[in-house]
Amino acid sequence: MAANNRQEQTGFVLWMTGLSGAGKTTIALILEEKLRRRGLKIERLDGDVVRESLTRDLGFTKEDRDKNIERITFVAKLLSRNGVGCICSFISPYQAVRDRVRVNTTNFLELYIDAPLDVVISRDVKGLYQKAIAGEIPNFTGISDPFEAPENPDIHVRTDQQKPGESALFILTRLEEMGLIPAEQPTI
Repeated sequence: MAANNRQEQTGFVLWMTGLSGAGKTTIALILEEKLRRRGLKIERLDGDVVRESLTRDLGFTKEDRDKNIERITFVAKLLSRNGVGCICSFISPYQAVRDRVRVNTTNFLELYIDAPLDVVISRDVKGLYQKAIAGEIPNFTGISDPFEAPENPDIHVRTDQQKPGESALFILTRLEEMGLIPAEQPTI
């Protein structure tokens, strides 16, 4: 049997938090593609996708949001401890819940995808913010339900000041600096 010269990958959880419309999914898709191109084991867990399968029985009350994150944390824990990089993009509005994820996963990084409320409202093609403002959608984060912005995120990007590709490159650089992914080798 031939020896495997490839260095074992370090598992990590890149937890993207921010308001709806801040750019979490867009940046997560770019990161996933770039990390897969490097040959890394990556899984992307996204709020909308997870709610279609793993947590479809849950609503948007605080209790249901907490249960949603609890289930996702379990999956991220299994993946990260087995050397898989996990890109998790969830509004996850409560700091205490994000702190629990940090304690229960391997190499957790809190990534704040930050954009002002007026910017995310202007990006809302589904009109959810307007419905929430009109009282048609209860428990809407940032309108009728709080969003506790991270005070000291491990990585902070401002999507009102950067394009998604620029944010993704900044995040990749930080992951390299932290030793969680190998630096990309320059091509000759």
